Amino acid sequence: MKILHLLASPRQEASNTWWLSQQIVSRLRSLHPQAQIVLRDLHASAIGHVDAAYADALGSPGFVEDAGAAQGTLALSDLLIAELEAADQVVIGTPMHNYTVPSVLKAWIDHVVRVRRTFGITPDGKVGLLHDRPVHLAVVSGGRFTGASARQPDFLTPYLKVALATIGLHDLRLTVMEGLAAGAQVVRSERERVAMELDRQFSRA
Repeated sequence: MKILHLLASPRQEASNTWWLSQQIVSRLRSLHPQAQIVLRDLHASAIGHVDAAYADALGSPGFVEDAGAAQGTLALSDLLIAELEAADQVVIGTPMHNYTVPSVLKAWIDHVVRVRRTFGITPDGKVGLLHDRPVHLAVVSGGRFTGASARQPDFLTPYLKVALATIGLHDLRLTVMEGLAAGAQVVRSERERVAMELDRQFSRA
């Protein structure tokens, strides 16, 4: 069992995003004690945006990758896709930035959602080439974007659902902490609520 843990918070291990995603990872490890955790901190690892060579290669319909010869961000894309392919479960910890994903998570998505590598083009549209596996989305927000008390739009979760489905990942499991900008008491109550929610969820696993 391999678990890929992606962390997209600039506050890294001091963040609520880390706390929430670690709650999920710890429960997965309780179910799979021998699991190998691969942590990719998207800030610490400084994932670069795709470069011109990447864009030129993927924009050429006749392009055939020479295994081991990729350069620049195309080589980085190979590495990130290999990490994803090797994972039996994925945990994505992300804050909501301006209603959507942080730029570091968008950069990761640009590397792994790759034509002729993780999705194909057919007459009926794009078809994912990766086998499905559970993807746990741990989303943290200063404002509220779910339920009757929602006061801001959500472009993050619909985007992730579409982007991940494009490459064949449909089994998405969402856990949210929100309204955290209201202060420490809300953070505490959200942590208590989420802990109980996850306990129920994983007790049924």
